[in-house]
Amino acid sequence: MSGVLPLDGFRIGVTAARKAEEQVALLRRRGACVEWAAALSMEPNHVDLGELLAATKEVLAAPVDLFLATTGVGMKTWLDAATDAGMYDDLVAVLGQSEILARGPKSVGVLRRHGLRELWSPESECFEDVLAHLRGRDLTGKRIVVQEHGQSLSMAAHALRRQGASVLTVPIYRVESADDPAPMFAMIDLIADRQLDAVTFTSAPAVAALMEAAYSVGRRDDLISAFQSDVVASCVGPVTAAAFEMWGVPTIFPDRSRLAGMVKQLETELPTRRDGVDVRLADGRTLIVHADSLLLDGVPIELSPAPLSVLMALLVNPGFVVPRRALLAALPSGQAGSEHAVEMAVARLRAAVGTKAVLTVVKRGYRLAVAD
Repeated sequence: MSGVLPLDGFRIGVTAARKAEEQVALLRRRGACVEWAAALSMEPNHVDLGELLAATKEVLAAPVDLFLATTGVGMKTWLDAATDAGMYDDLVAVLGQSEILARGPKSVGVLRRHGLRELWSPESECFEDVLAHLRGRDLTGKRIVVQEHGQSLSMAAHALRRQGASVLTVPIYRVESADDPAPMFAMIDLIADRQLDAVTFTSAPAVAALMEAAYSVGRRDDLISAFQSDVVASCVGPVTAAAFEMWGVPTIFPDRSRLAGMVKQLETELPTRRDGVDVRLADGRTLIVHADSLLLDGVPIELSPAPLSVLMALLVNPGFVVPRRALLAALPSGQAGSEHAVEMAVARLRAAVGTKAVLTVVKRGYRLAVAD
């Protein structure tokens, strides 16, 4: 293949355990130099069959009013285990009589293959939005079953109990850290020393494992600082990105939670950060952004970190809608508390570049008004 590839000259870290070879190949085909260190075990989903079947029997002990499905792999594992134990028909019957809420398309797909139909699923694919959907409802006396997804959802269960529900969590599997931590320690040093341009993450537990490993070698603060300035934290979707919020790390993630979308986004994001971007706005003015400098028709404009982060997110695909959740994840440390923070950052950006330069797309997000 001739010509310059989109990721030529960029060094990218990959933390995935599952499908790591596919991701590494995608990045290398686009010219990237790839460093790989699995944050989790190559066999991360440890199933305690005794615990799972005991929980299943408890589920079958009484009718279920509401069932929350969180992951496709978790649902498949549970139904397979129930089949082997001779409880499949009873489990499907009990869940089928309940109101089913599913976190995302993967869990929806498994449910439907087994004749179970979800009543509602959030577009965001975030479990937090499933809880928000239930917030305010009177759940007094309702029996709710929550399928866990590798990490405890006990806090979510407590929140539902405060609304009057009886809640049973079903632990399908537990996520284990990588067996050999040495590659992850090397990856932490590369990030903290700003030797990488970006690092990719495909699960929230991988983020937690990275932070725990960084803390154990005394480099967590260095790691967070690098992510806040020079190294891009690239996530496969909003669920993974949300794991960074408590650390104040800005992230990027594609509109759809797909590996190819994450890689495609990096093809635009990294060259933009290195080379800058030149965009002609719909009103005829020219916007030039390079690193932290901004020129509007040749006049320098100063932006604080929050509106600058919003602008950079809008510039990844000029003219295309960026969801509020994606902009929220892009905000710098200490400012990503709620979507109100996004609205404030957008307002400051409009004050600097003009109210007609950033358009609101009702119920979807914002986009940059660029010339056709």
